[in-house]
Amino acid sequence: MQTRIPVADGAIDGYLAVSDAAGDAPRPGVVIVHDALGIGQDIRDIADRFAGAGYLAMVPDLYSRGGRLRCIKTVFSEMLAGRGRAYDDLESARQVLAARADCTGKVGVVGFCMGGGFALVAAAGEFDASAPYYGMLPKDMSVLDGACPIVASFGKQDPTLRGAAEKLASALTERDIPHDVKEYPDAGHSFANRLPLGPLNRLAKVAGFGYHHESSEDAWRRVLAFFGTHLA
Repeated sequence: MQTRIPVADGAIDGYLAVSDAAGDAPRPGVVIVHDALGIGQDIRDIADRFAGAGYLAMVPDLYSRGGRLRCIKTVFSEMLAGRGRAYDDLESARQVLAARADCTGKVGVVGFCMGGGFALVAAAGEFDASAPYYGMLPKDMSVLDGACPIVASFGKQDPTLRGAAEKLASALTERDIPHDVKEYPDAGHSFANRLPLGPLNRLAKVAGFGYHHESSEDAWRRVLAFFGTHLA
């Protein structure tokens, strides 16, 4: 359902998914960071799936202050810089979930593409676990110092992130951060997103982009298992 999230300068739009299956029992929360396309059906479906798996799932709309076309450059720049209002929005969403009576207080963060870059850097904040999907690595890996546990997923056919999985795994090992980093040999960029590409879908796959069911489902199992351990 649509929701409003209180932030430092007012409130932003968002999407909240809650399943009635758990009754009133407290459950962990998950903040989901959308990709450059914003909040579409795909990201809402992902939030609903997390809710069905026993989480409170919230997707803050990082484009709330002017729409996708106006905000994408600013938000993407903040992702690369590792700081800015978008990160503050994610922290506000985390606080809203953690304060709910039906939340255990434990909150993870999940992000896809641009959102994966946010989820990775946000791991060094107040989140309890992070699951970046094919997120761009920070230029300065020291921003990961003191990060929460991270479960990351990449596609070997992704032309934009060559070697990123190995580099991230090495950085997390050096910092003694619990992690599960996997690169899927048959997957490319956006392999866990069902994007509305229409007739361009086949061309996108040739170029190293697009949904890959087997890899997506394996990553889903890994993320749930990892979150089950670190958000319990």
